[in-house]
Amino acid sequence: MDLQLKNKRAFVSGSTGGIGLAIAKVLVAEGAEVILNGRTQARIDQAIARLSSEVSGAKLRGIPADFADPASVESLLDKLGSVDILINNVGIFTSQSFADTSDADWYQMFEVNVMSGVRLSRAVLPGMLKRNWGRILFVSSECAMLVPEDLIAYSTTKAAMLAVSRGLAQTTKGSAVTVNAVLPGSTLSEGAERFLQTVAENEQISEKEVAENFFKNVRTSSLIQRFTSTEEIANTLAYLCSPLASATNGAAIKLEGGSVPGIL
Repeated sequence: MDLQLKNKRAFVSGSTGGIGLAIAKVLVAEGAEVILNGRTQARIDQAIARLSSEVSGAKLRGIPADFADPASVESLLDKLGSVDILINNVGIFTSQSFADTSDADWYQMFEVNVMSGVRLSRAVLPGMLKRNWGRILFVSSECAMLVPEDLIAYSTTKAAMLAVSRGLAQTTKGSAVTVNAVLPGSTLSEGAERFLQTVAENEQISEKEVAENFFKNVRTSSLIQRFTSTEEIANTLAYLCSPLASATNGAAIKLEGGSVPGIL
């Protein structure tokens, strides 16, 4: 299927690995120009080299920024220019008890996870509305609805992203601009792979057994009972970026393998 993304310009925050890198790969394969982002130029250069070796003729560049630093974000915005597609993907988390989560932890997660999308959307949405076309996507999480006890601050930021996304969508009424959010579940990113490896080494069992135990004992509500791949998440994101998804606006799309109960 042709997603009609040729020559569209996209910016993907936090795109030197994981879901961000996977969506960047799909977009460049569809003919879009993609602006990568990471905290360092070295990480961006590595990602560009990897994608260029995997996708012939990939149109790529990158802008480094640390979204925990407002001054760094301002520098990024000065260099960004207009984009047709914005994917607010960057995010951080800390697994710890509510009592041990300090004010500083809360502020840092809100700064990176929420304010990154606020600042980027504020910069690019007016241009999208003026050109009467654009796509903004927020990569939230199943944790916005499941809220694990060790991820309360993180889950709060992911729920806030849903409110920002829906609110922005309401400002696009009558235009060809859409704003949506996706809620990935447990995804086999580099971080998840490190988690599986560490637990396997500590418990002297296989990584396959660790994954099976996770869904048997922790994420018991999952219907697919496995980690999703970053490619699975990226494929849905790419469709939502496409002109083919013009009827989807203001939505929160669950990509969590059925782990969130209910029909909505």
